[in-house]
Amino acid sequence: MSRNVFRLHLLSLPVSGVCCVHALEMSTGKVPFLEAVNGSTVLLPCTYASCIGITNLYFKWEFNDNGTMQKVADSVIPTDHVEPNKVNIYRERVEYVGSSKENNISILLWNVTFEDVGDYVCFGKNPKEKGKNHSAIFTLYVVEELREVDNTLTIMIASCVGGFIAFLMAFMLLKNFTLFVLAKIEEKNKECLVTSSGIENTENGLSGSKSTPKKA
Repeated sequence: MSRNVFRLHLLSLPVSGVCCVHALEMSTGKVPFLEAVNGSTVLLPCTYASCIGITNLYFKWEFNDNGTMQKVADSVIPTDHVEPNKVNIYRERVEYVGSSKENNISILLWNVTFEDVGDYVCFGKNPKEKGKNHSAIFTLYVVEELREVDNTLTIMIASCVGGFIAFLMAFMLLKNFTLFVLAKIEEKNKECLVTSSGIENTENGLSGSKSTPKKA
């Protein structure tokens, strides 16, 4: 096989071969933690993505109880965009709210208590990957009441920025007004120069036109 033919063969390989190392990805969001008020209902988010598709994707949620993993929920998704037949729930106050159409396997945790504090692991296993496991962690904190955020510094910064912008606008207006006045003064001076020059030329013309009297 020539070198050019070999290159063409490489280019013709399916895209899935490029990303099969991390074909399945589990994600609990850009901010994988939440601080919730005691007694509230919270969403534990988790989504999955695969560039080679899924077949009988097994997923489960587990709670890390001081090193002991407790199963919260699990099920099997037959294929892409097909909902699981049944989602097994192993913990009270838990509801599955995922959607296979959106690659979403999130759960709700109702009436959270301080006992719910900890790490929740979203686990996925795609048989197409020959036994590889993938997971993502979401951490839940429970408080009696949400802390008030001190916005003093933010207000001070906003006030300083607003004052600077107002000063800059006033400076620009004053600058433009000054330039306008100077331009008017310069224009007036030019008019005066032109008028004076015209008067001088007229006087010189009249004096030059006087006739010399004839001798008798």
